[in-house]
Amino acid sequence: MGYTRIYVHLVWTTKKRQKLLRKDIRAKVFDHIKSNAKTKGIYIDQINGYTDHVHCLVGINGEQQISKIVQLLKGESAYWINRMNITNEKFKWQQEYYAVSVGIMNLNIVRNYIRNQEQHHQRKSLEKELYHFNKLYKFNGLKL
Repeated sequence: MGYTRIYVHLVWTTKKRQKLLRKDIRAKVFDHIKSNAKTKGIYIDQINGYTDHVHCLVGINGEQQISKIVQLLKGESAYWINRMNITNEKFKWQQEYYAVSVGIMNLNIVRNYIRNQEQHHQRKSLEKELYHFNKLYKFNGLKL
């Protein structure tokens, strides 16, 4: 059997982009997502985000499907957030997500981008970021 590792940059948002991922809970949520992923054989290289969304760099093997990985990460984490009463209201992720492959030569660029989400979003909103992604990757109306 050969070795396969494909890197995918995932982005998903809270339902209706509610700003529920306050600074005081983000690290806890992201740590939980990463540890839960590990138990499911999902390799998360980087995870971070801001008040209303998550960026995740995932390495997948030849037997994994992006849609299944996203379903497992989002579904279990929303369940955990609600079970632990981390937010004051019922927590949900938006159904849609963004996924794009990352070439091996660009891994450090994406890693740094994900690590610096808080600083990045001091200057640029998620809406402007999505607009940029639409132009850069020639998506037709990416909406999260």
